[in-house]
Amino acid sequence: MAFDAKVLAAVRAAFPGAGSAAVLSLGAPVHDGQCHAEPLIGIPLAMMNRHGLVAGATGTGKTKTLQLMAEQLSAAGVPVFVADIKGDVAGLGAPGEAGPRVEARAKETGVAWRPAGFPIELLSLTGKLGAQLRSTVSAFGPLALGKVMGLNDTQASILSLVFKYCDDRRLPLLDFKDLRAVLTHLADAGDDLRRDYGGVSKASVGVLLREMVQLEQQGAGALFGEPELEVTDLLERAPDGRGRISVLELSDAQDRPALFSTFMMWMLAELYHQLPEVGDIDKPKLVFFFDEAHLLFKNASKAFLDQVEQVVRLVRSKGVGIFFVTQSPTDVPAAILGQLGNRVQHALRAFTPDDEKALRAASRTFPKTPYYDVQETLTTLGIGEALVTVLSETGVPSPPFVARVAPPASRMGPLTPAEIAPLLQSELVQRYATAVDRESAYEILGARLEPGEAPAAKKKTESSWTEALRSPVARTIANQVTRGLMGALLGPPPRRRRTRSAW
Repeated sequence: MAFDAKVLAAVRAAFPGAGSAAVLSLGAPVHDGQCHAEPLIGIPLAMMNRHGLVAGATGTGKTKTLQLMAEQLSAAGVPVFVADIKGDVAGLGAPGEAGPRVEARAKETGVAWRPAGFPIELLSLTGKLGAQLRSTVSAFGPLALGKVMGLNDTQASILSLVFKYCDDRRLPLLDFKDLRAVLTHLADAGDDLRRDYGGVSKASVGVLLREMVQLEQQGAGALFGEPELEVTDLLERAPDGRGRISVLELSDAQDRPALFSTFMMWMLAELYHQLPEVGDIDKPKLVFFFDEAHLLFKNASKAFLDQVEQVVRLVRSKGVGIFFVTQSPTDVPAAILGQLGNRVQHALRAFTPDDEKALRAASRTFPKTPYYDVQETLTTLGIGEALVTVLSETGVPSPPFVARVAPPASRMGPLTPAEIAPLLQSELVQRYATAVDRESAYEILGARLEPGEAPAAKKKTESSWTEALRSPVARTIANQVTRGLMGALLGPPPRRRRTRSAW
């Protein structure tokens, strides 16, 4: 059965430039069970900074799609950041291995598959699996830190007060030691604090300190301090001109989802604040794949979500593209979902009433098409197939078409310990290996308290001596000592004439 000529013409019209260096090729079109063996479906490279979504149920092929996109971006000279939740994305650094499944998929999609590895740099939240990521507490900010600590609105407002106090008093907040010192200081502060900032109760300080202890027990203390990550390190290229792929290894931090998701958001915010405006360019300066995106939005405050929305909306003009990777489009708030112009939707499952509701909501977010029943299609997609709609170079969303995704050229699996070892000796790893502890809030407050304690201690000592000297026993002893000293210095007193009888 031949592929429908009308559908094929519509595909070519929706995805012009297929096969050129200006388009990231995703795969071949599929319609009515037929696959046309030509990689016609792709995303214009110039539109990659208009953000996107890669979604689908577990096991439907999201990671391989992400891998394929990262490879082509790197080959085009675009640096990439990607999180490695399961430990297999680092396979980007090694050539793939031929096999029956890879060869069959290459034939189905019409690609000339050749194994290839790509330049990667490993990053780590713990420093054990790559370059140690760090941020100062001050740069991380109260909103992000409150999200990580799981604070409610009242507690988050107190944390914001702490940051404001430190800004006003020029107290650098670099690590957790500094934040703990400031919290303890504020709990004992007096009328000046209550007048200027409203005061901080000891109970509130206790809650914040307990949350800090829990984070430190999870290893978060190593994330805060100096040297802080230079986000420009994410924009490096390899000597051969390919974009470097920064892989954040999270296999040892999977039990801290709020921490790593919020830290990735901090990195995006830093990129927004530090990079210059570039407007519309031929290819992005960086593409950032935000895996497990639903973790970022779970239990987030409105203020935090507003900040995320602002970064997503404005970082495009800095030449940075963001692709959120999650299970369902409904995992992403509507205000942010509306900013994602490129969509690669793998299969969704509807096993429960909630799943069915999410499926209906997801199907309504796609442009209308005469070629597919979108809701039914989303439940019948095979592994490695996706419903794709992208922004054209004029900014108009294309009709959605099903693509059978081409196989990645790199390894679809983890690196071996022997392959990881040289990556852990890179210049970037060495640069961030040793923490630096310069003078900050902890030392400044300590220096202020030391001279301040002396007068209080002196006053207390003087008060104790005064009370002791007022006692009868002390006065008697003092008189005896005084007479003895005077006798030794002046000699015995002269005899008095007995003119009168004694009293």
